[in-house]
Amino acid sequence: MHFKNTVVGAMAYALPDDVWTSSRIEEALQPLYDRLSLQQGRLAFMTGIQARRHWPLDMLPSEAAVRAGKKLLNESFVHPDQIDVLIHASVCRNRLEPATAAYIHRDLDLSSHTQIFDLSNACLGVLNAMMVGASMIEAGTARTVLIISGENGHPLLDHTLRLLNEDKTLTRQSIKPFFANLTIGSGAVAILLRHVQDVEAPKPIVLGGVVATDTHACHLCEGNTESDGLAMQTDSSALLDAGIALSQQAWSGFKNEMCWDETSADHIVTHQVGRQHQVRLYEALNLDISKDFSTFQNLGNTGSVALPISLCLADEQAIFNMGDRVLLLGIGSGLSSLMLGILWQK
Repeated sequence: MHFKNTVVGAMAYALPDDVWTSSRIEEALQPLYDRLSLQQGRLAFMTGIQARRHWPLDMLPSEAAVRAGKKLLNESFVHPDQIDVLIHASVCRNRLEPATAAYIHRDLDLSSHTQIFDLSNACLGVLNAMMVGASMIEAGTARTVLIISGENGHPLLDHTLRLLNEDKTLTRQSIKPFFANLTIGSGAVAILLRHVQDVEAPKPIVLGGVVATDTHACHLCEGNTESDGLAMQTDSSALLDAGIALSQQAWSGFKNEMCWDETSADHIVTHQVGRQHQVRLYEALNLDISKDFSTFQNLGNTGSVALPISLCLADEQAIFNMGDRVLLLGIGSGLSSLMLGILWQK
């Protein structure tokens, strides 16, 4: 899929103040560690994640998303009336009905003509929303699309800590499906897509991308809402293997579709899982890991926010230069992989 008229008009992010280091999590798990004779430091050693941040337990996803949305509107000087479409794309949502986008629309005071909806696809939601939004702009059904995501993984962490400490039947083997929960962080991001004719200064151009799907792996990471909080179980090893295989398929399709090769990208931003995923992915795709920009070390896995907030931070740190080609490599439970190419013009 190719795009010709869609640019990234603005980006913004918001992060919680409460920092949860891996050491802090292990201290909270001291009863489990003592019972199973587990060594302190294993969490950071196995994942490369030193810290992650979390909103308050009772903070709604829409509240986090609105923080990023207000920041984007204030910094970009885009008037709320200019937003044609609002897409909320996080894993977390306020409730099943109405759409979480409704609360965000209200709190951002957007226009009555703004179309709103939720788009959910695990950690891939924001990239999916970028492809949907770009398609709407290219088709002429929208000029300005606001994509927004607010993830609060604190309830999941809280539920997991209590379960691991209180369930005395758990063994070293049976705690493995809960390990990925300890890597989850929180954050929020907002991305504004616009028609190229509506921006005055050069902006990053969304060139296009491809998707690949393998739903035979949909059972490898499953999350749900329980009466006392969020719950998730993950077969991390099998998920990593299936994810790498699907990424290879997507990368092959991307190279054919976009006429890129392993040397084309100047910078690469991936979904942020951990050190093992990072190394395995670059090896499997034969990409130069020195081009990687990662944030998992200090933010953990922030779900649908992980890749786009890394893109925001790379831009903030002036990593990209005018004319650079930026490769976005996304993946989400299910499994789905989506890869996008961006020509940096800023």
